[in-house]
Amino acid sequence: MERAAEINALGAAVRDALDDRHHAREITIGASRAAIQSCAKSIRATHRAEFDNAAELAREAQARVAEADAALAHHPEIRATGPLHDAKKELAEAWLTLALVRDEPLPSASDLGIDAAAWCNGLAEAASELRRAALDRLRAGDLDRAEQLVGAMDDVYSTLVTIDYPDGVTGGLRRTTDALRAVLERTRGDLTTALVAHRLQAAIEAADRRTR
Repeated sequence: MERAAEINALGAAVRDALDDRHHAREITIGASRAAIQSCAKSIRATHRAEFDNAAELAREAQARVAEADAALAHHPEIRATGPLHDAKKELAEAWLTLALVRDEPLPSASDLGIDAAAWCNGLAEAASELRRAALDRLRAGDLDRAEQLVGAMDDVYSTLVTIDYPDGVTGGLRRTTDALRAVLERTRGDLTTALVAHRLQAAIEAADRRTR
């Protein structure tokens, strides 16, 4: 009887611990999913130049990430992986995309309450988002701003490529940086084509004026 009582008591303690962990995990999954959705909407709003709405959506996402973090205060083994890590990366992408498109100072990892790996991956994704912004400016004939955006993409890539640590430390940053390089090269090619076309058109117009 004494052994049975001991085992039952230990089993009850284990169930309590696992119940707490399961509850924290469920909160984290829901909050992380909501944060990721808000971040996606924020980035779309940024591309539509709805900057106030983009910031509000990013703040909503940040509140959800904070909720998930609080739920995992006693479960660091869950915090470091899974949906919360993805939500933090998306949170960084949303805020950094907004700052890059608006040409404002970039929030740091500590500003956003996230770890360095999530911030770096979010920065790489945000720089890739600048391709759309640059193409929008090219279509609008704003070559100077398009060139600035491509320059920002290049600056981000030049920095991230120097962060050379194992994927377990950086959350797979090398793959994200490689993807950014491909996007950067395509965008630089588009910009070069547009610049050459613009200069050729200017030369034709100048020659036409001289012959009149």
